[in-house]
Formats: sequence, structure tokens, C-alpha cells
Amino acid sequence: MNGSNILLETGTNELEIVEFQIQKSNFGINVAKVKEIIRYEKTVKIPKAHPCIHGMFKWRDSVVSVIDLPKYLNLDSGKVYSNRDFFLITYFNKTMVAFIVSHVIGIKRLSWEEIEKPSSTIYGEVDGIINGVVKNSDGLVSILDFEKILTDISPGTGIQVSSVAKTGNKARNHKPILIVDDSQTLSRMIEDCLTKAGYQDLITASNGKEAWDILQKIKEQDDKPPNELLSCVISDIEMPQMDGHHLTKRIKEDPVLHTIPVILFSSLISDDMKQKGEKVGADAQISKPEIVNLINVIDGLIEK
Repeated sequence: MNGSNILLETGTNELEIVEFQIQKSNFGINVAKVKEIIRYEKTVKIPKAHPCIHGMFKWRDSVVSVIDLPKYLNLDSGKVYSNRDFFLITYFNKTMVAFIVSHVIGIKRLSWEEIEKPSSTIYGEVDGIINGVVKNSDGLVSILDFEKILTDISPGTGIQVSSVAKTGNKARNHKPILIVDDSQTLSRMIEDCLTKAGYQDLITASNGKEAWDILQKIKEQDDKPPNELLSCVISDIEMPQMDGHHLTKRIKEDPVLHTIPVILFSSLISDDMKQKGEKVGADAQISKPEIVNLINVIDGLIEK
């Protein structure tokens, strides 16, 4: 099964997920992250690796690390894997990695409006490893935050706040910047990085719908054009309720808001995804975790 062949219209607020099982619990991953799904293969152990790194194996021309997802989720119960299990071979955050799962159910098309953000009270932390929950006929499907899982296991694949020093000390305190990301952890990291870079006036939204509501309030301020009230919008792509592509499309089709620059900052950025971003009118597209590149692009758009 090859997820890269699945196509969706751009900006329709839809996504497709690969639904899979671990210990009879149903989970999902965005098809855009999946390169291929194959049967489990024997791996070579990696010395001194994280306990959830199962090993590595050769896939086509690449050596791919394998994450023991059941073990990470505390759902392994000491199971010995076989060719009845599967590898989800993924690519995001500019990293190729495979995840072990027990059973692949299939591909399901959804609207982001169907996906609800799980309660932090239920999951016991501000930012858990579940991006959203969707109901189906058999119960619930939990959309896992694979970026968080990967950075928990390999911190070097995430945003490096310390790298912001490379951007130099500039006077950057301009008009407000709107940051749109459903992960509170990542949103705070982006805020921290932009603050360290000199951008002090920051507004945050947890999804595209919330951001759109903020933009409507800005739009109602008749004394100045929106692009004089907001420097730019920085948006993730994957978000419950309204995704980044749909938000960008709505901004760029709005006769008043279309002059506001939109930067898509996402782990999904690839050549194919860039075409989708260009189609909805994004001014720039940057792959997480390239925070220094993001700051340089913001500087350029504001100066422009």
C-alpha cells in the first residue's frame, strides 16, 4: 500500500488517514506522512539507542530506523513481532522512519471538522500524544502526534530554540504575528524562538477556525488595512476543525485579508505538498523544524 498515491483536492479541509490497530485500539496517521506500508522485517539492533528504537533495516536505497510504537504507547505486553505485523514507513520533519503496528485496517477520508481535540483532563497533560479523536461505527480512532513521538525519542529532529542565536540581534518588534498550531508545546516553542529573535507582539490560535475568528475581528477594525494590523500568519497544516491549507485559501480569497502574508510551517512540507500550498496562495512554505529559516523568511516578508 503506497500512501503517496492518494490525492485530495487542495483547500477543502479534508484529509485521509491510514487507520491501524495496536492491541485492539484504533489509531490513525495522515496519509501525507506515509510513504509505504510493508510487512514486518527483521531489523539490526542499534547499540545504545533509545529503548523504543527497535532497530534498523534496508528499505530500497535507504537505511531506516524502526520505532516500536506499541512499546512507546505501553501496549506491547512483551509481544514478539512477526510477518503478521506491519511497518508504516513515514517521512516528515525531513526524517524517514518506520513505526511497528499490529494490523492495518485501511484508508479513510475525513473532514477536519469531524476531528475533535482530546481533553487535556482525560489525557492528563497539556499536550499529549493524540492530535485528535474521530468517531466511527466501531468506536474511536485516535490520531497520533507522530512529530511529538519522534522528538520524544530523538530530540534532535525537533525545533532547536538554541539555533535562533544564528539569526543575529536585530530590532524586529513590528506589528503582531499570528501563530496557528494545535500543539501547545510547539506553539510555545515558536513563540519562544520569535521572542528571542526580537518579535515581541505575538498572537496564538489553536486551529484554523480559531485563527479565522481572530482575523474577522481584525478585519472589523476599519481604521487601518489588515496588513497594517498584522505582519503575517504562521500556520501549521494539520489541525482539527480547519487545516492550514483551508485557512490559507480563505485568507487569500478574502477581498480584505488577502494582502496578509501566510507562511505554512509544517512537518509535511515536501515537493508535492508545496504544490498544494502554492495552489491556495501561501507566500512561503517551510519544513519544521527549520526555525532559523522561518525567522529569515518573516524578516524578508516584512521588509518587502
